[in-house]
Amino acid sequence: MNQLPNAVKQVFIENFSHEPMLVRSPGRVNLIGEHTDYNGGFVLPAATDKAAYFAIYASDSEKGTWISVDMNEKVEVDFRVITEMPNHRWANYILGVIEQFLKRGINVQPFNCVMAGDVPIGSGMSSSAALESAVSFAINEMNRVGFDKKQLAKLAQQAENEFIGVNCGIMDMFASFHGKENNVMRLDCETLEFQYFPLDLGDYKIVLFDTGVKHNLVESEYNLRRQQCEEGLDFFRKNFDKSFKNLSQVPLACLQSSRSQLNGLVYNRCQYVIEENQRILSACQDLQAGNLADFGIKMTATHEGLRNLYEVSCQELDFLVDAVWHETSVLGSRMMGGGFGGCTINLIKADAIDELYNRLSINYKQETGIDLKMYSIITANGTSIIDC
Repeated sequence: MNQLPNAVKQVFIENFSHEPMLVRSPGRVNLIGEHTDYNGGFVLPAATDKAAYFAIYASDSEKGTWISVDMNEKVEVDFRVITEMPNHRWANYILGVIEQFLKRGINVQPFNCVMAGDVPIGSGMSSSAALESAVSFAINEMNRVGFDKKQLAKLAQQAENEFIGVNCGIMDMFASFHGKENNVMRLDCETLEFQYFPLDLGDYKIVLFDTGVKHNLVESEYNLRRQQCEEGLDFFRKNFDKSFKNLSQVPLACLQSSRSQLNGLVYNRCQYVIEENQRILSACQDLQAGNLADFGIKMTATHEGLRNLYEVSCQELDFLVDAVWHETSVLGSRMMGGGFGGCTINLIKADAIDELYNRLSINYKQETGIDLKMYSIITANGTSIIDC
């Protein structure tokens, strides 16, 4: 049993002599659908059993004391002046959320809080989105604002975009809020409509292998990919249908008929996005039919597209995918997240995980000099108040 929520609650009581409201907000994995979000396509995330825990109660002054158990830090915040704290990055995620409430004309009552989490930082499971979702949910409840989860997800995303300065999409926050145990969620990033699909894993588990690297190409190459996709969309609007809202709406036939007209790199980027969006729709049919094997094949096909067409993989990710490709216990494997490091996500038969990890970690260490981390993931429900 996870002792973390109880520990957070106890730290709060010890410091503030009051029983807090305790909010749990999960990290997420994305089973298929990468770099489709900012192209208006589908993604297929699931909330996980790894989460951020946030204990909160109103302060009796204009100031609040905030405690991070993970960082072993305590800061005092003046709610009359919401300003960045360069030396306490974790506090900025809370400040950014408060700022968004203020921008919406909501008076946020000063509060004390304690936070901790077991979402591995840098793993691609969105520890920051889990915290922002927990904070926005808690403030919404404490101040009786009445925002629904979709509104809160948008608010949390804007906090990350505007205060933290990370131009992320909405998938992470949306999955944190709307996750459902034993299900994945197909989210239309253009309309924010979503639908649950059953994730019956049977003898298999979701396993992440962490490369332990994050190459500094991420931001520059991410911006370049967005630019290339926008260039492709402009071409299709001018030459086929000006009503295309996003690249994911472009039919594959339009792309294929344009090979000689488009820059080769732009063509490849568009091919990946359009094919990946179709792959997600087909993968959802696999889940409805209980066909986990075909779903796994599509996961691996996604990696090939990310490696060869979108070119956002790296040596370490490719090594981990290639190393398990032939394993009969592995149904599918691909890089997860923006690329150039982070984790691979895998569907592995439960009784084979330990032996495979032991072999893989030895080979990976020999190849890269890095110790391979592994996380076994269980799907979970979204953001909520919990008792412990």
